[in-house]
Order: sequence, then structure tokens, then C-alpha cells
Amino acid sequence: MTMKYPLRLVLLLAFHIPLSVSAETKPELLLANVYHPDIALADYWVSEKLDGVRAYWDGKHLLSRQGNRFNAPRWFVADFPDQQLDGELWMGRNQFEVVSGAVRKRIPVEREWRRIRFMVFDMPKHGGTFDQRAESMKKLPVTAYLKVIEQFRVASQVLLETKLDQTIALGGEGLMLHRGASYYHAGRSDDLLKFRRYQDAEARVIAYIPGSGKYKGLLGALLLETPQGMQFAVGTGFTDAVRRNPPYLGSVVTYKFFGKTVNGVPRFASFLRVREGLSPVDIEGRFQRRNHLTQPLPADEI
Repeated sequence: MTMKYPLRLVLLLAFHIPLSVSAETKPELLLANVYHPDIALADYWVSEKLDGVRAYWDGKHLLSRQGNRFNAPRWFVADFPDQQLDGELWMGRNQFEVVSGAVRKRIPVEREWRRIRFMVFDMPKHGGTFDQRAESMKKLPVTAYLKVIEQFRVASQVLLETKLDQTIALGGEGLMLHRGASYYHAGRSDDLLKFRRYQDAEARVIAYIPGSGKYKGLLGALLLETPQGMQFAVGTGFTDAVRRNPPYLGSVVTYKFFGKTVNGVPRFASFLRVREGLSPVDIEGRFQRRNHLTQPLPADEI
């Protein structure tokens, strides 16, 4: 059958995007490419890749990547500077689902926001190189809720790998590398690189596979479809809360994997998170309409 977008799905999508008082101009953000070892490592600053929600401070409001306003309490941003800042709303390692749920509520819950920090990693309108921006960030008026992510140098590939392993062992997601001589600009380039042990990609949820054993009555796996039409199942990476309330059919999720098989299927794929901020039109633009499987896959294919 052909995937449609009924009113129920549209309403569900509306509740899964950042809620805002009003839509602002969509910020033009610098985006990261995937790390590759043939770079001049000495040219780069390194920082931890935080597992939070990307946010842009325009001098007055916190905005999402899509330009929607996060409803932060007034006391949270009261001491923020009037200059533009790029960063992450963060609660700590392995807390993405918690912070994502907290910042997307129409009415903010103050006890949740008191656990959140806006972690600054760039100054989009500074005008200087990242070397200069890194120095300026050190001079920002740090408050109870605004912190600056530490930027440091790594002398060799071996030490970079060691730092990555240490970060992962502590529950971190990976590292970011930022070219010191680069200027802030919108879009992806090697001026900003993400370094992780795994790759990630997006796919659309097209069916649920029921659980068994301790997951009987809950989600067992998601049947996903890539933009190229490949279908495969992901059965790991879910919290119990996600298994009770899985991503809705038609939504886009991010999954991680470790290379691909000879047939192009992601190896050891695991659920990471729901891709926030996409409307039905956005999703339709990324994924072609196809016939979808609706029956559970055999257990040995999950």
C-alpha cells in the first residue's frame, strides 16, 4: 500500500517538533562532515561531541535548527549575552531523550530546565577565525546556565584515538574537530568534523515488529527504510520507554551502524533517536513513496 499522511500523522508530527511561541528566521548553521585521517591534525581544535539538542542563541531567544523558539524560562536566559551563540542544550552524557523531551514542551517545567546547560561551541557573527573565536569564547560571561565547551589541541593521531576511547568510556558520544583558520559559514565542510567509532544515518519507520520474551507486548524492532529504498530491521538501542511508546509510523529516526555488508545493509544497526523538526513535506521530500512490508520479519533477520 502507498504511505499516506492522514490527519493523525500530521498531528503526531506537530507534537514531535520543537514547540514555539512564534517561528523565527531559520539560523544558518555550520554543519559537520565525518572525520577522515588525511587531515592536518595540527590545524584543528578538538572538543567533546555532546549528545544534546542543537540550539542557536540569537541574542534574545534560543532557536532550534528549524528556527522554532525553545520556551526556556526567563531566568534561564536572563544573563545570556546579546551576541549570537551556537551550542547545545545539554543535561549530561546519555541524557538525550530526557533533555529533548524537556526543551520541546510548550510550557517549560522549571525543575527540568534547572538541570539543563547551554553549552557554547561557536560564535557565528564574531567575524574572526575559529582560533580567534575560541579565544573570545573564553571571555564570555559564564553563568549558572551558560557554559563554554573546552577546546584543546591533540598532537597526534594516536593521542586523538586515545582521547576518543577515553571519552566513550566515560559515556561520551565522540569528538568534534574544528579547523582553527576557518571562518563561520553555513553548510557542511571539513572545517568541522565529527569523530566517532560508528557511522549514523536516517531512515523512515514503516512497520513495527512485536517483541517476545521480556518484551512481549512491547516493541521488538522497527522496520526501517532508507531514502534509497533499502529495508532492514533495528531491534536494539531502545529504552523501555521507547519500547512502550515507539516512534510513529512515517517518522524519521537516526540509527548508528558499523560499516555495511556486501549487500549494502548496515551492520549491527542500533536505534539512536527520533529525527526532530521534520514536517510531512520534509519527510516526503527525503523519501520516495513505496510499497511497504507490514508483516513482522523472521527473528533471524532482526
